Amino acid sequence: MAVDTLDTRILRLLIEQPRTSVREYARLLGVARGTLQARLDRLERDGVITGTGPALSPAALGHPVLAFVHLEVTQGHLDEVGDALAAVPEIIEAFSTTGGGDLLTRVVARDNGHLEDVIQQLIQLPGVVRTRTEVALRERVAYRVLPLVEAVGLAADGPG
Repeated sequence: MAVDTLDTRILRLLIEQPRTSVREYARLLGVARGTLQARLDRLERDGVITGTGPALSPAALGHPVLAFVHLEVTQGHLDEVGDALAAVPEIIEAFSTTGGGDLLTRVVARDNGHLEDVIQQLIQLPGVVRTRTEVALRERVAYRVLPLVEAVGLAADGPG
């Protein structure tokens, strides 16, 4: 889906001012409310906008330890293990990957002891052969998409 300059401006506002009304967004952008709503509907329908809920902090919820746990899975059991991971509340993301492991999980924990307990739970899942854990020390670049949105918008505008 092509994202043009207006889409980029809309997405920037959604990121920077997520609690603003559609009417206010339209005023700030200098477009009709109907135009803005149609753009928002298209961006949602096309999967560019995937949610509108609040971003939550696992650390503020009492889980300040963040680790990336790679899981090696017995061939043919990837779906079963993936389904089992969904039942572990400390796993906040999981991806199938290429490379040294089959799955990469993002795990949060209350402390290192709790992290060890979660890892032990993972290694006991049927189909998991081994795990490799990397503990995050400090976030260097927070999750962001605005630079990507701006780059896509610039590319849509063409050379200029």
